[in-house]
Amino acid sequence: MPFGGRLHLLVEGQTEEAVARNVIEPYLGMAGWHVTTSILATKRPAAGGKFRGGVTSWEKFEKEVRLLLASGFDVLTTLVDYYAFPESAPGMRDRPNGDAYARVSHVERALDAHFHDHRFIPHLVLHEMEAWVLAGAEHLDDLTDDPGIARDLRSIVAQAGGAELVNDGPATAPSKRILTRMPDYLKTLHGPLVIEETGLDTLRSRCPHLDEWLTAIESRLPTA
Repeated sequence: MPFGGRLHLLVEGQTEEAVARNVIEPYLGMAGWHVTTSILATKRPAAGGKFRGGVTSWEKFEKEVRLLLASGFDVLTTLVDYYAFPESAPGMRDRPNGDAYARVSHVERALDAHFHDHRFIPHLVLHEMEAWVLAGAEHLDDLTDDPGIARDLRSIVAQAGGAELVNDGPATAPSKRILTRMPDYLKTLHGPLVIEETGLDTLRSRCPHLDEWLTAIESRLPTA
């Protein structure tokens, strides 16, 4: 196993935290990384403590990233949704026309240039983590008595050209598609279960942007 590096995942909320701890940490750990995780702090009350979860503003996201970069990790990366990412963030207002992969990559490159720290790998989930659930929709059959749910969601993915290309419209984002067909879907319960059951190797083969992110992480692992 390669010499381990210290990698920190800044995640958006409880769903992302569950996936990070149960799926991504063990996966990267097998490659040699020592992985830690924290949820984005969205408010720090004067009395102490903090509320956690959600990218409510660019300023708060930027502050959290800078605080973590000062902590001495070998690599800092993010697990937050591209869907509803703050419009004031670098790269959001001048996104190019074109497919979703070009647009999200443009924003990630702008974030990389803004922080200008070789340890930082910005990553926005295209379009939200429920895309990974759509990519493994067959495993919803294990969580419901209606096998038609998984069949219908696979059809949506096929029509879009891939799970990551299911769009970011307020009524048509991946989570909205799932809820329309499965009203009792719980993001923090069903999502992590499906993603864990599907596994990252399968998800990488079905989600090019996810694969690109993990490849970038793997390329940073110290070898001596």
